[in-house]
Amino acid sequence: MRDSVHGSLDDKIKVDGNYFISEDQNVRILSGGKPGTIPWDTFNVDFVVDATGKYLNKEELEQHLHSGAKRVLVTRTPNDEIDRIVIPGINQQSINKDDKIISATSSTTQVLALMLKILDKHYSVQRAMMTSVHAYTADQPLADAVGLDLRRSRSAVENIIPNTSSAPAIIEKLMPQFSGKLDGIAFNVPVPNGSCVDLTTELKTLPSIEELNLIMKTNSENDYKDLVGYTNDPIVSSDVIGREETMVFDAKATMITADKLLKTLCWYDNGWGFAKRLIDTIQLYAEDDS
Repeated sequence: MRDSVHGSLDDKIKVDGNYFISEDQNVRILSGGKPGTIPWDTFNVDFVVDATGKYLNKEELEQHLHSGAKRVLVTRTPNDEIDRIVIPGINQQSINKDDKIISATSSTTQVLALMLKILDKHYSVQRAMMTSVHAYTADQPLADAVGLDLRRSRSAVENIIPNTSSAPAIIEKLMPQFSGKLDGIAFNVPVPNGSCVDLTTELKTLPSIEELNLIMKTNSENDYKDLVGYTNDPIVSSDVIGREETMVFDAKATMITADKLLKTLCWYDNGWGFAKRLIDTIQLYAEDDS
């Protein structure tokens, strides 16, 4: 099997009837996808990961449960109130056995949440403005097309496209201490993978560049090991492809201006790293059920 971003998969995979077979795993191939059309109870499914990005209403997502799934994990934030939003490193301790519909928000939201939590713990965040520079996504056209959004209907591989970001609003809801303090914008750029969050913060106590970098390095090696990476190398977006951390802190990019504002840069694999957090979330519930 081959992937345009991550290359060839070394594992030997073959198709046998309705199954993908890889080493000791047999993965059933199913047709359909609309919630309620697949009898999950027939396959004794514990978790359905709805990564379509299409079904964001609670009533639609509940159809997975009605079809026999024990829980649904959504890779975006639904429009309605659901049982739980889970971001590893932020609120994993809040999970409950009764949770049925869970959201992992987005890769950008997870990066922003982690960075804000660390900064707030050490220096008290007063205000913050985020710019996400994000790889283009599957819902963008490769050539200019007709669409209601005049920017997102332009070619993803030929333009830097300004876009809205729900990350600040989600975090204000999930972490009330930041209510009224956050805003941000996203830009989709012509790369297939590898994104970054450029965060400008006003802090109650402003550290030096060296102190902040040391704090981030210490966190990456201790409290947030496997969630926060750290680098002092002059990396670019393609260098984080395949990284499993939620984010990789770029120490060379730390800036302070006028003894007032701190700017930090965090890279992330917006596909692979986020998928790893989905697995982490599923494992959290498995441990809670045991």
